[in-house]
Amino acid sequence: MKNIFQKKNVRRAAQPFNKERFKRNLSGWLIMAPSLILFAFFIWAPLVSNIELSFYSTQGFNKVDFVGFANYIAVFEDPLFIKAFFNTFKYVFWSLIIGFLLPIFLGLLLSEVIHLKGVFRIGLYFPGIISGIAVVIMWSFLLDPNAGAPLNAIIQAFGGQPWLWLDDPNWTIPLIVMTMTWRGAGGTMLIYLSTLQTTDVNLYEAARLEGANAFQRVRYVTIPHLMPTIKMLFILQIITVLQVFYEPLVLTKGGGPNGASESLMLLAYQYAFGAYNKPAMAAATGVILSIIIITLTLVYLWVVKRQSKEDIV
Repeated sequence: MKNIFQKKNVRRAAQPFNKERFKRNLSGWLIMAPSLILFAFFIWAPLVSNIELSFYSTQGFNKVDFVGFANYIAVFEDPLFIKAFFNTFKYVFWSLIIGFLLPIFLGLLLSEVIHLKGVFRIGLYFPGIISGIAVVIMWSFLLDPNAGAPLNAIIQAFGGQPWLWLDDPNWTIPLIVMTMTWRGAGGTMLIYLSTLQTTDVNLYEAARLEGANAFQRVRYVTIPHLMPTIKMLFILQIITVLQVFYEPLVLTKGGGPNGASESLMLLAYQYAFGAYNKPAMAAATGVILSIIIITLTLVYLWVVKRQSKEDIV
C-alpha cells in the first residue's frame, strides 16, 4: 500500500507544466486580487493592529508600553463591561424569542397564501431595503416617551396613559430587538419560504391520506424539511445580534437608560471614542467579542459541513 501511494506521488510530481491550467488559475487570482487586497487592508490589517493594541498601554491611540494581559484584566474587572456583556446576551435571548420565530411563522403563513402572494412578499421584505439608520431614527420618533409622540398620542386617544417606552429599562432591549426584527424578518422569511417551496408535495398528499390534519402536516412534514435551514439561521442570528451597535446608540442615545441597553460593541466604541478615553480597553473588548463570534462561526461551519454530508448521503 505504501508503494502505491509513493508511485502516485511520483506521478503527480512528474506531471508536465500545464500552461492552460496556469493561465486559467492566474486569471482567477487576478480577478480576486483587488477584493483580497481591499479585504486585507480594511479587515485583516485593522484586526491585527487591534489585537496588538490590546497588549499595550496607550497615550491617545499611540502604543506606549507592553503590559501583557493587563487591559483584559481591567476590562473584566470593569462593572461597565460586566453589564454590557450580560446585556449583549439579553439581546440574543430576546432576538430568539421575538426575531427568530416570527420569520418561520411568516414563511409558513405565506406558503399557504394563494392570491396576491407577490404583494405580500414585497410588503414583508420592504423594510429590509431601508437603511438601518433610517429605520432606528423612525422608531426613535415613534417610541418617544413624551405624551405628544405618535404611539403615546394613539394610546391617549383610546383613554390610556403614556408609556415610557425606551426610557423603561425593563423594556429597552425587547423594544430595540423589535425594531431589528421589523427590518430583518422579511429577508429571513423569504429564505424559509424558498425552502418550503422545495418540499415534495407528495409527502403532504401521503400525510393527508393517512388522516393527518394541518397541524400534524406542519409538525411531521414541514418542520423536518425546514430543520437544516433553522439550524443554520439560528447560529447566524446569534452571531449577528452579538454585534448589535447602532440600534442602541441611536435609539437610546448611547446605551441608556443607565446602561440598560449597552452592548459590547457599543461599549468598545465608547471606550475608544467616548468619555472614557481608553483605546486599549476598547481593543481588548473587541478581541473578546471576536473570540466569541469566531467560536460561534466555527460551530456554524461545522453545522453546514455536517448538513452537506447528510444531504450527500
